[in-house]
Amino acid sequence: MYRKVDDFLVDWKQSADGTLKVIREITDDKLDFAIVEGHNSLGWLAWHLVGAAGAFSQFAGLNVQGIERTDPQPASVEEIAATYERIANEVTEEAKKLTDDSLTEEVSSFVGPTERGRLLRGLIDHQNHHRSQMTVLLRQAGLKVPPVMGPTKEMQ
Repeated sequence: MYRKVDDFLVDWKQSADGTLKVIREITDDKLDFAIVEGHNSLGWLAWHLVGAAGAFSQFAGLNVQGIERTDPQPASVEEIAATYERIANEVTEEAKKLTDDSLTEEVSSFVGPTERGRLLRGLIDHQNHHRSQMTVLLRQAGLKVPPVMGPTKEMQ
């Protein structure tokens, strides 16, 4: 749980920058790549992270223009990346307006009332979880895995 806005902003920047790197490594022809048929594909995961960033932020009371659940996944990685980058930047700008005290305020969330700082921690945890799935899929798809939390095999 976050109790300091600056702590969230530092973590959000690192997480969002890493997620954008991973999304940008996907190629349009690999958007449908999944480990097995019926599982989450690279494109689905990337678009899910776009939607989740908006949804978590809106629950946290941030004025972020997210996507609608019914918005179809774009066929272009560049469009997914651009939408993610816009939302990630909006999260940053809106979070800067928060106060440390506001992080302990209860807000509505997916699971009912929760503290804003806990919800923002959940945003980052959720994003990191799916980004990790994507890095495995990138390698399995024969694509480059970018450095997010340190060097990757591709950097050797």
